[in-house]
Amino acid sequence: MLIAKNLSKIYRFREKKNFFSVGEPKEVVAVKDVSLEIMPGQIIGLLGINGAGKTTTIKMLSSLLEPTSGSIIIDDIDVLRQPKEIKKIVNVITGGERNIYWRLTARENLEYFSSLYNLPQKARLARINELLELIDLKGFDDIPVERYSKGMKQRLQIARGLINDPKYLFLDEPTLGLDIGVAKELRNYIKRLAQNEKKGILLTTHYISEIEELCDYVYVINNGSLIMTGTPSDIIKNARVGVKIYIHVSEILYDMRRKLEDLSKVYNAEISFKNEDSNVTISINALENITVPFIKALMDANVNIQHFNITKPSLEDALIKFSLGGNGNEVFISNY
Repeated sequence: MLIAKNLSKIYRFREKKNFFSVGEPKEVVAVKDVSLEIMPGQIIGLLGINGAGKTTTIKMLSSLLEPTSGSIIIDDIDVLRQPKEIKKIVNVITGGERNIYWRLTARENLEYFSSLYNLPQKARLARINELLELIDLKGFDDIPVERYSKGMKQRLQIARGLINDPKYLFLDEPTLGLDIGVAKELRNYIKRLAQNEKKGILLTTHYISEIEELCDYVYVINNGSLIMTGTPSDIIKNARVGVKIYIHVSEILYDMRRKLEDLSKVYNAEISFKNEDSNVTISINALENITVPFIKALMDANVNIQHFNITKPSLEDALIKFSLGGNGNEVFISNY
């Protein structure tokens, strides 16, 4: 189990005034008092805008960066005191096409990275063949990486991150810049790693749909501090975003409107009516699905219901309500 408590990272520096002098000391707090846990077989989401502190947190958890304060224990190993031991059981996979060598083949890349972990020669060959099979690059392993598609390169990144068979894997925006099909394929790999191989996974992403699809638990970070934690459904529930109900009818008389308005007050819901070309749209915003009493009231009054639809709240709706980044458009992307 990975347990991080009260992690902070503060950068201290002096800005140069001119060629001969420097200014007053300054501090930038990248991460402040962050605590999180990851169990084997669990996928944990770390969500936040650019500059929120996600990558800094991952670097501290993987012993690439020493925290200013706090503690990290992974399977009873102290990350700060035993960084070499930690590197045997963790690894990091980043998005984009970094951290692999394009002029080498996939096999050569994996041979190089396996040598960095001092894998014995016999175990090295077996591990490389196993990973090439896992990422569906068997048969393409002797082709230079520069000739690979983006999806193939990213699959190779996953193999590189698994070369030491880590117990804990930190994925920093692994689907960044990939098309929909390739991203879906990678998400399936991530699920298999957690479910079948019991890897503990920490995932950072800007794609809300990935968090909802993959994550068992979510930590939301903003300006270096945790502002929300919980399952995706917990966060949606706590935000009290509500359910949106749209009922389309052919027409609705004034008395019926008044009855529906009174009914909406009973359920503490908001209701509005919009006249369109040949029908009226009744919009209801409530904390829970209260479609049934409204449909019943309309049917009892013999109102012609054309159709209705219900929009349930999403994690993105909840995060926007918590005012991350103003209107939310520049903060999170949800185009998968």
